[in-house]
Formats: sequence, C-alpha cells, structure tokens
Amino acid sequence: MSSVRTQKFSFSNRSIALEKEDLISVERAADVEYRLARQAVIDYWKNGKIERESLCDAQPMLKRNAIHCGVPIEEGCPICEPGKVYYVTYVFGPRLPAHGRCISTKGELQRLNDRKTQLSVYVIEVCPDCGWNHLVRSAFLGGNKF
Repeated sequence: MSSVRTQKFSFSNRSIALEKEDLISVERAADVEYRLARQAVIDYWKNGKIERESLCDAQPMLKRNAIHCGVPIEEGCPICEPGKVYYVTYVFGPRLPAHGRCISTKGELQRLNDRKTQLSVYVIEVCPDCGWNHLVRSAFLGGNKF
C-alpha cells in the first residue's frame, strides 16, 4: 500500500473520530483489493471508451453516507479532480439490515468482528460532488470463534 493509504485521517465532526484504519482493519487471505480494476476504469474514461454518466452514478443515499459516515482521503476525485473523495464501509450478514449497515463510529467494525457469524464488508470510494464511486475492497469479518 502507498503511504497515502496507510496514514490516519480524522473526521473531526464526531466526538469519536473515525480513522481510516478503523474502516479497513482486518486483513485475511480472502480480502480483495480492486485498485487495478479502478485504474482500468479510469484509463478507459480518459481514453474516451466510457462516458462520464456511467462512472458518476452514485445513488443519493451513498453520497449522503459518504459525507456523514465516510472517511475523507487525501486523494482528489479522479473524475472531477477538485472533488473530495470518501471511503464508505458497509457490512452485510445475518442479523443486519437487508441494505447493510453503514459504519459510522469508531470501533463498530471491531464489535462486528467479534461476532460468531461471518459478515461481508465492502469499502466504496465515493465523490459526493460528481457521483464517482468504485469498490475499493471487499473482506470478511467475524466467524472466527468456535
């Protein structure tokens, strides 16, 4: 990982600050990074093979979650350049809402990781300004208790 991806970023509007490490804290063999796919999509767009409308299609709820629950990163939006990009984390699994649970406070992933059932985690990069969104990482939590 580059140094940009391992630095801590605080979200100061909360009494319990979110940090990037809280959102991507578990590393297992089944974790998948989507950086190469992301770069391929950006390259296709820059070469005119994909239209902007197909890249910048984030749903309104995803944009709101980016602003209110996401973790800002230092990198600017690869599409609209000045836009601020956020990482938004969703967890899916048993006893969670069908639409998943958006992680919004520090320590939520750790509490979910302590569960006996296995949960799926998805980290999405979102620009609320233009609607750019791309899956950054998928991972599993929990299920490690016998």
